[in-house]
Amino acid sequence: MTDRTTARRTAVLGLGAMGLPMATRLAALTPGTVVGYDPFESRRELAANDGVLPAATAAAAVRGADVAVIAVRSADQIRQVLFGSQGAVCGLREGAVVITTSTVGSACVVEVEKRLAERGVLTVDAPVSGGAVRAADGSLLIMIGGSPEALRAGRPTLTALGATLVEMGPVGAGQNMKAVNQLLCGIHTAAAAEALAMAESLGLDPHRCVEVFMQGAAASFMLGDRGPRMAEQLRGAPVELRSRLDIIDKDMGIVGDLNRAAHLPTPVACAAENLYRTAMRAGLGAQDDSVLAAFLRGEAGTEN
Repeated sequence: MTDRTTARRTAVLGLGAMGLPMATRLAALTPGTVVGYDPFESRRELAANDGVLPAATAAAAVRGADVAVIAVRSADQIRQVLFGSQGAVCGLREGAVVITTSTVGSACVVEVEKRLAERGVLTVDAPVSGGAVRAADGSLLIMIGGSPEALRAGRPTLTALGATLVEMGPVGAGQNMKAVNQLLCGIHTAAAAEALAMAESLGLDPHRCVEVFMQGAAASFMLGDRGPRMAEQLRGAPVELRSRLDIIDKDMGIVGDLNRAAHLPTPVACAAENLYRTAMRAGLGAQDDSVLAAFLRGEAGTEN
């Protein structure tokens, strides 16, 4: 299958929880056209096993590429992979398009657009939602900001990665939409953790509670997705690492910063943000965010 990406050469910068399945998805559609870069050799090897051509630097990965997809954790990492030593700007050609899929806040992507435009490179602001499973099968929700020219250049790749593409306006608008999305996700995850911690404290089976709640008005995507893993962690069982706690902590920090700048009271979001920050201080940042329920019960953290 080559119709969705028109066999263009694509670089994926960042081969972590989201970047790796996106890279392998693109490589499956157009074999031999996708190059991947990650600072960790082990991640490059994993990508190579699925048909992604590995590159030792970001500059090497984007050399000759029509599209560069960035999938890193933070604004600082975006700046490093683009503008640092052996960064992508050393290899990007004029007319190429950079698609930023990370959730980093609007200020970062507006800065990136300005700096890349000076080199004749286009920018699409395209934070994604849906997790690694949907990244692998190309069914992500993608919230998009960019100029008409940039969107035309990036659309084949975006279409290969996402089932739902929502155009929000200029660069920065996609990030702002994703921040609102993350406010809801962060609150829903925190609420699910509190509910299941309460259920266990009352002697109820958390697994059964998730099954029941998902049949009624209390249902949410985050409860259905995180709930079973929360229930497992409440009984001390290990779970698959699918969504690190430090990621939602970072996202809720972006939400908080935007609302504080707008002088908008968001007491529920602030409470959720503080819960994630507290869990981070307990040393849980590298764990799956479903650990929150066990943390609330005093069964996870530095003291355990």
